Amino acid sequence: MSDEEQSPGHLQQPGTTMALGHGTGEETVRRTVLPGGLRVVTESVPGVRSASVGCWVDVGSRDENRAQAGAAHFLEHLLFKGTSRRSAARIAEEIDAVGGELNAFTSPEHTCYYAHVLDTDLSLAVDLLCDVVFDAVNSSHDVDVERGVVLEEIAIRDDDPQDMAHELFTSTVLGDHPLGRSVLGTEESVRAMSRARVHGFYRHRYAPPRMVVSVAGNISHEHVLELLHKALGERIAGSARPEPPRTGAARLPRQQRLSLRSDDSEQAHLLLGCRTFDRHDERRHALGVLNAALGGGMSSRLFQRVREQRGLAYTVYSDITSYAETGTFAVYAGCQPDRLEEVNGVIREVLAEVADEGLTDAEVARGRGQLRGGLVLALEDTASRMSRLGRHELDYGQYLGVERTLRRIDAVTGQDVAELAADLLRRPLSTAVVGPYADSDELPGTLR
Repeated sequence: MSDEEQSPGHLQQPGTTMALGHGTGEETVRRTVLPGGLRVVTESVPGVRSASVGCWVDVGSRDENRAQAGAAHFLEHLLFKGTSRRSAARIAEEIDAVGGELNAFTSPEHTCYYAHVLDTDLSLAVDLLCDVVFDAVNSSHDVDVERGVVLEEIAIRDDDPQDMAHELFTSTVLGDHPLGRSVLGTEESVRAMSRARVHGFYRHRYAPPRMVVSVAGNISHEHVLELLHKALGERIAGSARPEPPRTGAARLPRQQRLSLRSDDSEQAHLLLGCRTFDRHDERRHALGVLNAALGGGMSSRLFQRVREQRGLAYTVYSDITSYAETGTFAVYAGCQPDRLEEVNGVIREVLAEVADEGLTDAEVARGRGQLRGGLVLALEDTASRMSRLGRHELDYGQYLGVERTLRRIDAVTGQDVAELAADLLRRPLSTAVVGPYADSDELPGTLR
């Protein structure tokens, strides 16, 4: 097991605090496990006047059965509709009165409720988030009202062919697995979402051992703990230990080869790619470098070949995702329908070249530099720091220090990338297309 994968938090006694190290300066990261299993991770950034607070729940769309599809995302909306202490209007009024931001997002594996405020308003942010996340009413009336909002969100997604193409690709490459389903659920599952179903999901899943509070900004760890004890009281009492990070125990279904969704759009939207490995794999930094060099910026090989040299598409890029037991690599391009076959051919040509020959030294260096720059520049934002703390705690059970991550990126060699590319880019590719095609017989022959 690597040093990044060891999890000191699982050995930490509830109620004790650990200093986890330093980032790129004097910002100290500290971690406390409260008696009820709730983890609190903070990063003090003295030079700013803001604070970002996140309440993370280790629950996402992958934890739903078919009848519950969309429940995690539905809750993300619903919890802001009111608590026993605050109405939805009061929640909005209190955060607006201090010029703050209060919001949430859902992913396949996490749900995060967050606030961004002035450092002087930290107590309000903590109290609001704790009230919303731990004491939501979820009334039948609010479920019915918010159902309409979620259905509108699904309709917006369906009106955006690029979003639709990404969801289609995910379902194609991951098959009939919860990771391959839409975070939003389906129109049918949302219409059938009862108060009993969504509230039961909430009460069963939202438990302190599955939760993390992460805070970054001009704050002190001790003050955050005081505010949490005041806001939560007996809710964080007990003797529970945190849930360990997810592991890849599930067996994935067979990867599909081609999916088409007919859409009366002016462009054809193409995604092709394959499964990769889980987020704990030692090759993840090499994969990041490969992805950046292939399609991560204007100097990337795909951008240069498809757009700059051939003028075949306005948008072309590559992307990677990672989960507990798998991941995906994908290339996206949007083009005129009569250029789809040529775009597909050029992308496959580039992938085959890199599989056979690897990247040049200059491409590897640019890929490393892009990863380093993106990581460090994000540290200028307390919200990004808060998000890094929360994600790392849920995904790895510990904070992965910035300097250590930078060293791992710097250690990636051209040989590492070449070996990875030779394996990954020779795998069978899944293809997803959204565009003005009635059926797959109308697609260019090379895609069928």
